[in-house]
Amino acid sequence: MKQVMIVLGILLLAPFGAFAQSEGRLWSLQDCLDYALEHNIQIRKTKIAQLSGTEDTEQAKARLFPSLSASVSQGFTNYPSSDVQTNNSYSGSYNVSANWTLFDAGKRSNAIKQQEIQDEMNVLAIEQSEDDIRISIVQTYLQVMYAMESVRVNENTVLVSEAQRDRAEELLRAGSISPVDFAQMESQFSTDKYQLVVSQNNLENYKMQLKQLLELDILDDMQLVELTLSDNEVLKILPDKESVYNTSLAVMPEVRNSVLAIDQSELEIKKAKGGYWPTISLNAGVGTGHLSGSDASFGNQVWNRLNENIGLSINIPIYSNRENKTAVNKARYSLSTSQLELLNTQKALLREVEGVYLDATSAQSQYISAAERLNYVKESYNLTEQQFFLGMKNTVEMLTEKNNLLAAQQELLQTKYMAVMSIQLLNIYQKQPIDIN
Repeated sequence: MKQVMIVLGILLLAPFGAFAQSEGRLWSLQDCLDYALEHNIQIRKTKIAQLSGTEDTEQAKARLFPSLSASVSQGFTNYPSSDVQTNNSYSGSYNVSANWTLFDAGKRSNAIKQQEIQDEMNVLAIEQSEDDIRISIVQTYLQVMYAMESVRVNENTVLVSEAQRDRAEELLRAGSISPVDFAQMESQFSTDKYQLVVSQNNLENYKMQLKQLLELDILDDMQLVELTLSDNEVLKILPDKESVYNTSLAVMPEVRNSVLAIDQSELEIKKAKGGYWPTISLNAGVGTGHLSGSDASFGNQVWNRLNENIGLSINIPIYSNRENKTAVNKARYSLSTSQLELLNTQKALLREVEGVYLDATSAQSQYISAAERLNYVKESYNLTEQQFFLGMKNTVEMLTEKNNLLAAQQELLQTKYMAVMSIQLLNIYQKQPIDIN
C-alpha cells in the first residue's frame, strides 16, 4: 500500500518534464518573431507599398523642373489633277518643345511636402504591421505553451487515474470496495482520457495557428522550445498605468500616423487655396520641316524653315464653377476628420492599454491565490486518497478532491500565462523588447 501511494504521489506531483522533441527545427519565441517579420505576407505588401510611395515622391519633385518633348511627323499627299507637275508630295516636320511652370501658388511644393509625409506614414504602416504580428505571435506562442503544459497535467492525471483504477480493481477482488465504487473509478479514468484528447487537440489547433502566422507550409513539422517561467517573470513589477499609456501615445505608430495625417490635411488646404491664384508658365520650342516638289534641297529647306519660339503664359482663374471653393471646404472637412481620427486612435489605444494592464494585474493577483490554493488542494487530495484506500472515504469524496486538484492546476496555468502574456503585450505597447526565454 505504501509503495502504491508513493508512486501515485510522484506521478501527480512530479515537476513538469519536457516533451520529447522530434527531429527538425526547434523554434524559440524569438525565432518565431524574427521569421514572421521577414516572411509575413502583410508586412511584405506594406513594404512594397512604401517603395511605391517613394516613387510618387520622386515624381512630385520632378514636377518642379521643365518638361521637354520632341516630335517627328512624316506625311504623303497625292494630287490626282493632271495640271500639277507631280502627283505625289512628301512632307516632314521636326519639333522640340519645353514647358516650365514658374508659379502655381505653392501647389507643387505643398504636394512634395504631402508626399514626404506620406512616405513617413508608409514607414509607420510597416512598423504597425510588425507590431500587429508581434502581438499575434506572442499571444499564440504563449497559448501553445499553455496547451503543452495542460497536456502534461492531463497526462499525469491519466496515469494517476489508471493506477487508481488498477488499485481499485485489486480492492474489488478482495471485497474491500463495491462494484459501484469500481465503476466510478473506471468512469473517471475514461473521463480523464477524454480530457487528455481534448487538450491534445487544443495544442494542435494552437500550433496550426502559429504555423499560419509564420506562413509555414501545412506539411512543415514545427517543434517549439519551451519557456521556463519563474515567479519573478510572472509577478514582474509593472509601471503605473498612466506611465504606460503616455509612453504608448508617444511611440505607437498608429498615433504618430494620425498626427501626420493632420499635417497632410493642413497642406491640402494650402494646395486648394492655391487654385485662386494665377499660374505662370514659360514655353519654348524649336522646329523645322521640309516638303518635296520644291526646287530647294532637303538641307536648305530644313535650314530655311528652322524656327524658334518662346512665350510666357498666365492662366488667371476668374470663375471656376465653384471648383476652388469646394476644394477648400472639402480640405477643411478632411482636416476635421483627421483630428477626430487622432482622438479616436488615442482613445482606442487607451482602451487597449487599460485592458491589457488590468489583465496583467488581475492575473498576477490570481496567480498568487491559485498557487496558494493548489498547495492546500494537493494536501487535501493526498489525505483523502490515503483515507479512501483505507476505507475511510468513499469514491465520490476521493474523485471530488481529484477533480478539485485538476481544476487548481489548470487555474494556476491559466493565470500564469495570462500574466506573462499581458506583461509582454505591455512591453510591445511601450516599444520595449520581449524579455521571456
